[in-house]
Amino acid sequence: MDQLPIELNVITLNCWGRKYSSLYREQRLTAIGRYLATTEPVPHIVALQECFEYQDYLSIRRETRFALPFGKFYHSGAFSCGLVILSRWPIEETNMVPFSLCGRPAGFLRGDLSLGSQGVACARIRYGEGEEDVVEVFNTNMHPSYGDPPQNYSYNVHRLSQAWEIAKLVRNASERGHLAVVLADFNAAPLSLPYRLLTSHAAIRDAWRVLYPDSSLGPTSHELERARGRPTPTAAFNVAENGVTSNSAYNTWAWSRSEQRALRSGKRPMLISPEIPDEDGQRVDYIFFSRGGDPHASPTDLSEILSAHNTFTDDGAGAAQSPPGWVVKDVRVGLMARHPDLGCSLSDHFSVEATLILHTPTPLRHRRRHRSRSRSRSKSRSRSNSRAPSATLADEATMVLKRSGTVSRSQTPRGTPTTNTTNNLSNIKLKEKEKERGRPVTPSFTSTDAGINTLRAAAMEQGTYLQSPTASSYRRGSRDRAAWDLQLSSSELGTPPRLPLAAYDEILNLIDVHASRTYRRRKLGIANFAFWTVILVGSYVGIWFLPGGKGAFGLLAGSSLGFAAGVLTLLLSVLFYAAELNKLNEFEWEIRNAKAVISGMGPDALVHQGSEEEKAWPR
Repeated sequence: MDQLPIELNVITLNCWGRKYSSLYREQRLTAIGRYLATTEPVPHIVALQECFEYQDYLSIRRETRFALPFGKFYHSGAFSCGLVILSRWPIEETNMVPFSLCGRPAGFLRGDLSLGSQGVACARIRYGEGEEDVVEVFNTNMHPSYGDPPQNYSYNVHRLSQAWEIAKLVRNASERGHLAVVLADFNAAPLSLPYRLLTSHAAIRDAWRVLYPDSSLGPTSHELERARGRPTPTAAFNVAENGVTSNSAYNTWAWSRSEQRALRSGKRPMLISPEIPDEDGQRVDYIFFSRGGDPHASPTDLSEILSAHNTFTDDGAGAAQSPPGWVVKDVRVGLMARHPDLGCSLSDHFSVEATLILHTPTPLRHRRRHRSRSRSRSKSRSRSNSRAPSATLADEATMVLKRSGTVSRSQTPRGTPTTNTTNNLSNIKLKEKEKERGRPVTPSFTSTDAGINTLRAAAMEQGTYLQSPTASSYRRGSRDRAAWDLQLSSSELGTPPRLPLAAYDEILNLIDVHASRTYRRRKLGIANFAFWTVILVGSYVGIWFLPGGKGAFGLLAGSSLGFAAGVLTLLLSVLFYAAELNKLNEFEWEIRNAKAVISGMGPDALVHQGSEEEKAWPR
């Protein structure tokens, strides 16, 4: 820890490592370990889901022992939770927080017994000696929907409850001033209700949608995606722009059974055309991250975040350097290579990989000065282009990029205290402070939106289309410091986007429907036990009246098996369904309270907090 990092490379991956149902599990997970050890850029933190076997975890650790020397296999439940966190730096503290609602015993054939062990794997990873030099990682695998139609989801409330519990954990980490990173197989589409519930109650952002805000909202059959009226994307576009990690046309495990058999027999070609339509591809794996640092230090808008610090008035008064924050520099889909011997994909999911960078906002005066100079230069270039129209777009882009990273020295007379010289003194103090902490100092250069605007104008004039028609109109990541400044503004961060009150009503309605269904199952379970109890007693009495005792064994055997099933349903009703109803009541109260707080902190808004107690008070 001699030098603190300013970049953080994180990876999340669903390994598909179930013991009996995952084909070629051992070979694939060993290859996954080799990928993590050799991929570029070298990862700092890796989160794995569905790595259920401890031996598979040890196999991955052997491959990554040099690149990721620290790791934790999380134990939870009778069948393990399958969550793993690998790290380049020491893991200071871990915690496994099980979900309150996660699966039903009646769904054991779908795997709910193992999914009932799921929760949030938490880890505090220290990358420096400072109090705030901590990354809090949250790794989770939320409950799947099993492909049911949206109106018949059996687990909608379960996923909503899980998203709510993750949001509370992440919010606590952000309030401590730590960088919070959520690496998850969310099993939900972007902008779905669980997705919005998480991002609205925790100050975190989806790394992919920061850089690709126009990416798809699900497969082409998804209701929200159909409403956008977009054409069917190709396989290459889905991976590059939409961040598809599941059911991709590139993934061999998404092929039909006949195609997979043909692949194993060598009859099907290994290569997939990038132009093949990809209707079923969807993004369900996510990297969410917070700003980090003091949560109360964020200015309210972009002008303040740039001008409140390092910007001085004419009388020489000024403020401290703007606090740095974590922004996303790059995000991509990875692990698309096939197994070298088996020819299959290494998992039924692709990985999501992101590079986060600790960025200090650019001083406003530098941006204004550079903007004015860029405008004057663009005017002079437009005049020169009218005289010499042979300039190419490539030359224009090269000149703009060269000019976007310089700050000219002040031309004022020596000895006069100017804004620029005072800002330089502030920057020197900041650099000395960061050197003392061991963090490499980033060069003090600025950028501007003028370069992007000039490129667009030149592209329109010369008929050049820089991006795909359905691509994001403004790629707000890349290496542009102005884009990083925008990520730290309140338009991107600050107060998390609030859910509309109608969304809370929808959640409460789902809870009410699920609670009614659970209550009916509880009553049916008790009635089933009572029915088979009567049948069993009747069977014992009836055998005395059977002529010669014929059929007595069959009657007792059948009634005994029915009674055993009735005892099982009674246990489910008394233990599981009763516990689930209590958890639903708790979740409903928290949602009602959150809705009341958002609608207004007046006494009328929080009246529900005392309604139940008032009913029990004597009159």
